Amino acid sequence: MPVATSAASHLFTGLDRPRALGVVGALTFLGMAAGPFLGAAILDAFHPGAALSRLGFGPGTPVHEALAPAWRWVFYVNVPVGIAALAIAWAASGGWDTPRRTGRVDLAGALLFSSLLVGALGALTLLGSRAGGGEGEAFDPVTVSLVLAGLAAVAGPVALLRGLRVPDPFLDPRLFRHAPFAAAALVSGLTGYGFATAIVGGAVFVDRVLYGGPDEQRLALGALGAATAAGALVSGFAVRVLSLRVVTLAGLAASIAGLALMAGWTADTSIESAAGALALFGAGFGLTVTPRSTAAVEAVSHEAYGIASSTVTVARMVGMAVGLAILTAYGSTTIDRLYDKVYATPDAYLAFIPESLRDRPLEDGLVIEALEAWAASEAARIMVGIFLVAAVVTAVAIPPSLVLDRRRRRMLADGEADASRSGEPDPDAAQRHAEPGAVGG
Repeated sequence: MPVATSAASHLFTGLDRPRALGVVGALTFLGMAAGPFLGAAILDAFHPGAALSRLGFGPGTPVHEALAPAWRWVFYVNVPVGIAALAIAWAASGGWDTPRRTGRVDLAGALLFSSLLVGALGALTLLGSRAGGGEGEAFDPVTVSLVLAGLAAVAGPVALLRGLRVPDPFLDPRLFRHAPFAAAALVSGLTGYGFATAIVGGAVFVDRVLYGGPDEQRLALGALGAATAAGALVSGFAVRVLSLRVVTLAGLAASIAGLALMAGWTADTSIESAAGALALFGAGFGLTVTPRSTAAVEAVSHEAYGIASSTVTVARMVGMAVGLAILTAYGSTTIDRLYDKVYATPDAYLAFIPESLRDRPLEDGLVIEALEAWAASEAARIMVGIFLVAAVVTAVAIPPSLVLDRRRRRMLADGEADASRSGEPDPDAAQRHAEPGAVGG
């Protein structure tokens, strides 16, 4: 995505740039929406085991083990997709002329930044683990968490100092001196946290609370991905008439509203209602895609479009990774606590089922059904807190979004300057000069 965003920033100027960035974002999330549908279709319909056996590759052979399981093809299918994308990129980029400057790859900076991420995310993931480890665990999770936190505490400052001193750092901290750029990265990271919560939390809710199957998962996650793609596409056109901050604020409002609806989910929530809330969040998240990308690239010089695009994308991915790490840590801790409650003693489960069933053994079907209902209600209660936290984190993105502006004069100036340098008239210049001033900016 950073390469596509950077390329769009170079190839399009003026008010065409946000529209191009919106299309890039829309296609990115449209691909995410297609993933669950394609994966579920492969799992449901593609079973090559019998055909392999007829060809002489029966069960137990390496070929059968590698090709027969349908789940492996969920990953294999990405190989031809990747090859096709590489071929298209190679063919399309032959005539691109972008500003270049000599420099070296900052491998040391990349190692430091990676160490920071590994340490911080690993420590968050192990947060709340039991001290002393468990049976079969070679290391104490708490000790490992402290070591990883120490690694992050050392790697972070060193990476920052190196970024300020070397001419071509892996991640340039000096870019954050530009308020719109810093705001765009911050909005991207905070909304990324909410996005991870919606994706993972939505999937967990459908699976653990509604006990939904592949069809329900496709509906819920497909609605999220499709709405995100639509929101990203709309945002590319919306910034033509509205300021970056207005479009971003509208997106944040929709995202917060969607997370608030998710916080109200219960075991009785229908899959259609769940899909609607996820779609509302996705549309809001999509609306923030183009404004933050546009603000980031407009805040830097042409030579820095690539690093600006990648920084905003990395910020989103870091936010998503933090959200996933916290979900994992909180979820694991809660699951352990619930497991301890149910199986603390041979008769502990009796406290969690109706009195009329307490004369039945744990293996009884009605007892299992009652325990599943209790577990679903507990899981729904836990998800309330997770979604509320995500809503608060998303709301924190409101102040930095106010720093984003339309930068209409900059976009117009870029478009007219590029047209002047090429010796060709800008076909939209007259129309843009006739447009009123920035709205809401």
